[in-house]
Amino acid sequence: MNKKKIINDPVYGFITIPSELVFDLIQHPYVQRLRYIKQLGMTHLVYPGALHTRFHHAIGAMHLMGLAIETIKSKGQAVSSDEEEAVTIAILLHDIGHGPFSHALEHTIVEGISHEHISKLLMDDLNQQFDGKLHLALEIFNDRYHKRFLHQLVSGQLDIDRMDYLNRDSFFTGVSEGVISFDRIIKMLDVVDDQLVVEEKGIYSIEKFLIARRLMYWQVYLHKTVIAAEQMLVKILERAKELSGQGRRLFASPCFAYFLNNSISRDDFTSDPRNLDRFTKLDDNDIFTSIKVWCNDEDLILATLCSHLIERNLYQVEITNEPPSVEKINDLSENALNEYEIEEDDTSYFVFTDTIKNNAYSVGDGSIKILMKDGIIQDITTASDNSNLEALVRTVQKYILCYVKEVKLLNN
Repeated sequence: MNKKKIINDPVYGFITIPSELVFDLIQHPYVQRLRYIKQLGMTHLVYPGALHTRFHHAIGAMHLMGLAIETIKSKGQAVSSDEEEAVTIAILLHDIGHGPFSHALEHTIVEGISHEHISKLLMDDLNQQFDGKLHLALEIFNDRYHKRFLHQLVSGQLDIDRMDYLNRDSFFTGVSEGVISFDRIIKMLDVVDDQLVVEEKGIYSIEKFLIARRLMYWQVYLHKTVIAAEQMLVKILERAKELSGQGRRLFASPCFAYFLNNSISRDDFTSDPRNLDRFTKLDDNDIFTSIKVWCNDEDLILATLCSHLIERNLYQVEITNEPPSVEKINDLSENALNEYEIEEDDTSYFVFTDTIKNNAYSVGDGSIKILMKDGIIQDITTASDNSNLEALVRTVQKYILCYVKEVKLLNN
């Protein structure tokens, strides 16, 4: 079988699959599942074009990794063909553990386990299925390989993951502020003392990269309507989980029902391999099909929230620098009690608060290093004359107040 295939990517054009092993991994059900998980969750309710998938992103990141390794090799850094294939596999599989709607599922259906940990478990499983051929990829992915710059390409503050998702997310949302000079950044990469560095003449492209990341967070990832949709999805899954815990058998696909009806922790994934297999059977379709059916559920809270999400009647979200007043929260909660036949403890499905954070850059281990013309290596915040970068180091925290619009109407 011819495994030297090309993929026509809307962002980069034609992408070549670099090896037979990579082709076989792409064909594996674990990777093919990513076709049915949207990269940006509920963001399409704000930006209608944001329907690209985790599979898109994985293939794009694989392509950029090939360009990065090619650049590094051209500057005299020794990278063997085995290392090149391994780091390509590491970036291809870096998001393999994402569940449906990504972070919403992590908060509700599984307990105390992140997609990063599930990615590691799935990569271990694939390594067994492929007779140990992923061993070097796992060493790089887990930062156990002696050439640390390879891990920095997979996971760091200027990694291939971020370069692709910023570029791809801005392309599909149409938010031009997220466009980065990925090709110039890659051409400026080098390695000094086993650390990934950027040549000084690429400094402005790095500044734009960091600013683009900050703008994409506020305009896309933390857009208040995106928050409203994702918070509503989280509350729906919380309610479904609560009802299942009370003995209700809700409509769901078999694997989704399993996670609703059982409390599956991090240890359960390790002790029972069947849990990992069940997880890999889940995608966005399982969740959204259930939500459509639950619109007619006998439980008022579940039915109301599901109907609201389907009809895009989302939470009203207020984002502030200071916590919302207790009086306002109490008034809205009182209105929820008057509007719906619910218990006082259940008002949190209709009125609640949370916090959001945005940190575009962190100084320290894994920071972005600039190789100056005199050979000195400096952190980007020191090397740059852009005072805006100092603001990017600060973690910005804001407070959000979410409530269904019906209670606001009563409050007017």
